[in-house]
Formats: sequence, C-alpha cells, structure tokens
Amino acid sequence: MSAPISRFPVVPTADLPDDLRERYAAVEERSGFLPHVFGALAWRPAEAAAFFAYHDALMDKETPGLSKGDRELIVVATSAANDCLYCVVAHGAIARIRTRDPYLADQVAVDWRKAPLSPRMHAVLEVAVRLAVEPAAVSAADLDRLREQGLTEDDVWDVGAIVAFFALSNRLAHWAAIPPNEEFFLLGRLPNA
Repeated sequence: MSAPISRFPVVPTADLPDDLRERYAAVEERSGFLPHVFGALAWRPAEAAAFFAYHDALMDKETPGLSKGDRELIVVATSAANDCLYCVVAHGAIARIRTRDPYLADQVAVDWRKAPLSPRMHAVLEVAVRLAVEPAAVSAADLDRLREQGLTEDDVWDVGAIVAFFALSNRLAHWAAIPPNEEFFLLGRLPNA
C-alpha cells in the first residue's frame, strides 16, 4: 500500500465535478501522472478550482520582466525558505523544464545567493525571499530595486503575488503533509524525462 498523499480525505477523481475531473485528466495526460497536490485539494472542490485558477493566472504567462522559468525560480527559492519539500521538488522539476537547465533549480533551492543568476534575478529573489520570511521588512525601496532591474509594474506585482500565493500553497502542503510525487525527482534532469 502506498503512503497517503494527505492527512485529509482524498476524493476519487471520478467523484469530482466535471470541470475539475476534466482539468485533472488533462494534467495527468500531459505530465503522465497526477501531482499529489491535485488529489490533496480535491476534497474541497470549490477551493481547489479557485486555487488552480489563481495558480494559472500567475504562473502560465510570460511578461517582459518575468519568464515562466523565472516565476518557477521564485517559487523554488521562497518554498525552500518556507521548508516546503513538496513545492521545492515539484516546482524545481517545472523550473528545470522551463529554464532548460538541469542544475539551476537545485542551486536556487539550496542557496539562491550563490546560484548563477543574472543581477535581475538575484534582485528578484532577494526581494521575494524577504517577503516570504520577513514580510514586514519589505519596503518601497525593494519594489524600486525591482523596477530598476527592468520589471514593469505588472511584473513587480506578480513577484509579490507569486510569493503570497505560494505561502498559501506551502502552508497547505505542510498542513496536509503532501509528499512530492516520485516522478518529479527526475523531470528535467534526463533527456525526455
């Protein structure tokens, strides 16, 4: 018997509302497995739908100052600061794919300050991690530093929104004790993996 994916009830996919069932099937078809966070959140369908809609609004876009890979690196760095194994592993895998770099996500997770990043991404991660661990310490000067690195107002907002959204995600993963799927560990490390 496999380990549980949540401390809370896990609803069979067949019992989900049509919109979630279709979304889950599409995710599973595209990735070859269903990430545990989907199963863990399914027992509260309205909240799961809202969670994934907000995730998509923040993470599935490219803007002048933040690529999809940059967005994933924000998640990795702040999730590491929040000690969230699920999000570090899952979003580390997505970051490896989106940055086309099999090593960068691991470097960011361990110590983003030493990772081979551009000055722009060092500034982004410095502000993002500060917001994740010391939110009251974030100042207007931090936002100005992001603007000086070429981020637009929308990009600056997205940095804060990604950190805030994944603070929620990190805490739900801790609360429910969601383990990372084994499949995430190899994604983006090996050709066609």
